[in-house]
Amino acid sequence: MASSGASIISNLTSNLSNTYSYLASLYPDEGVTIKNITKARNDNTNYLTLNQSFASYLQNNFSTLDKDGDGVISADEMNKMTNTLSTAGVSKAELTQLAASGAYSGDMINKILENFDEMDTNHDGRVTSAEISSFSYSCNKQEKIDEENYKKATGISVFYGDDSASEPSSYSILSYRYKNYNSNK
Repeated sequence: MASSGASIISNLTSNLSNTYSYLASLYPDEGVTIKNITKARNDNTNYLTLNQSFASYLQNNFSTLDKDGDGVISADEMNKMTNTLSTAGVSKAELTQLAASGAYSGDMINKILENFDEMDTNHDGRVTSAEISSFSYSCNKQEKIDEENYKKATGISVFYGDDSASEPSSYSILSYRYKNYNSNK
């Protein structure tokens, strides 16, 4: 989960750029317009080459991406958007839209969304790869601390002849958060 969670932003920018480039290559004269995105998504010959999830994202966010309002997403507008995602991170709304479009597996997105506010350490409404990695590291660290504490506790129990403690039955009161984040890696 740690590496896939942190890499979501680089995957997002890469997939958006690739989808945009493909669409631009289909319509070199007209450009990437809302009409052309729709046409490409409905054309069965693009089935294997057009990433429908990211084309859907471009289509649903067209007015936001078309900063100058000329009806075309230019290469410059696309580059600015992907650079912003790379440096400033991704918002909760953007992640929600990606989950709805099917761009990423539900587990990974859901875990990030569930812990979004805790990951967003600078409280700017966006999470970066560094913030996701840091949160993941903290979760893993807490899990190791809990495992060590359990070993210490069960070692004492075994010393006094109590063999009943073979599985961790409880962790620290805050550990539920880390356990939930790290499960199903």
